[in-house]
Amino acid sequence: MFESLTEKLNRTFKKLKGQGKLSEKNIADGLKEVRLALLEADVHFKVVKKFIEDIRERSVGSEVLDSLTPGQQVIKIVHEELVKLMGESGQGLNLTGRTPFSVMLVGLQGSGKTTTAGKLALFLRKSGRNPYLVPADVYRPAAIDQLKKLGSQLNIPVHPSEDGAKPENICLEALAKGSGAGSDVLVIDTAGRLHIDETLMDELVKIKARVEPAEILLVADAMTGQDAVNVAKEFNRLLDITGVVLTKMEGDARGGAALSIRSITGKPIKFIGVGEKMDALEPFHPERVASRVLGMGDMLSLIEKAQATFDEKEALKLQSKLKNREFDLEDFRAQLGQMKKIGSLEQIIGMLPGLGKLKELKNLKPDEGELVKIEAIINSMTRDERRNHKIINGSRRKRIARGSGTSIQDVNLLLKNFTQTKKMMEDITRKGLQRLPSMFH
Repeated sequence: MFESLTEKLNRTFKKLKGQGKLSEKNIADGLKEVRLALLEADVHFKVVKKFIEDIRERSVGSEVLDSLTPGQQVIKIVHEELVKLMGESGQGLNLTGRTPFSVMLVGLQGSGKTTTAGKLALFLRKSGRNPYLVPADVYRPAAIDQLKKLGSQLNIPVHPSEDGAKPENICLEALAKGSGAGSDVLVIDTAGRLHIDETLMDELVKIKARVEPAEILLVADAMTGQDAVNVAKEFNRLLDITGVVLTKMEGDARGGAALSIRSITGKPIKFIGVGEKMDALEPFHPERVASRVLGMGDMLSLIEKAQATFDEKEALKLQSKLKNREFDLEDFRAQLGQMKKIGSLEQIIGMLPGLGKLKELKNLKPDEGELVKIEAIINSMTRDERRNHKIINGSRRKRIARGSGTSIQDVNLLLKNFTQTKKMMEDITRKGLQRLPSMFH
């Protein structure tokens, strides 16, 4: 996300840092380029105007001009103003008071409401809640079936809504049924339209009046940029939403919606969708997003993903195997699986400070297919071969290549890379970095 904006801003800041001592003219020229970069990123023009003015006001003072590192001071100010623009700090769901709570998802058709309902229910369950999915879209063909299927996959209960019933009645019945089943949060998937109309809003207002939701979250497609901001503004005017979920953030290279919505609506972005998988929903943290925009990475989010993915017992087991030189191809395969759970290689690289700025990685699109190929090769081995790669001779390599649909050269390359990785990891462990679990706690 934000690739295009990040690249333009970094180019501008590189020039400023190279100036040594800054003058008001240097700063004015730099801010002109920042303004252009934000407008090209589809940030709302009113937001850009105020943002640039706030930075200019701070940058021409002694804080910057008398500093030993004025270029870095400007970057620091831009970072702080970006955080302020997006809401200072992350805001979670407001689930306090009597249960069950209702979280009502609203938005236009095609914004990803139904998928977001499943993702949010999974997030809530991981947070210790007992969610109950409520399909209240009785108009879109198969909308109810889609949510029932998602619920079945996630093992989360779904209200047995029926086509033809009134949405507000469905929600009221779900409140009673969910409460009786021990659920403490209802996630309500409402109907959408291709555009905001009176019929849609009347229906949503009725649902709001009947269930009195703790949260009304607008689900908006981040890739629509300025349109997402306009939709948010209108839904907020008519429904008084409590927050926003921006979907498809992983495909938004500009970031205009994320940088504009809070300022225009006064309502926080609470979650962002960063992929198609059900666990690809992240709480929105303005300070972390600001760091990503400026190419500083996002180590906190990466660490949290690792904490949620890596098992402490498995980490201790791995440590013991490395220490005793017993790390084998089964362990190697397991570690690849753990990495895939954290996110794509591209996402991980984007979270590591500085890597996004490296020329060698700038246009790199890591080949996820290589991981699939590696797993196929390892899966084509016998258990004995995975546990002792040294027994894999020429005839075994031919059989493994044939079984995995790869070439002997692919098998040879995997074994070579595994041997090097095994040696490196064992050397690191032997030299005293023996507290692997501490990295994740």
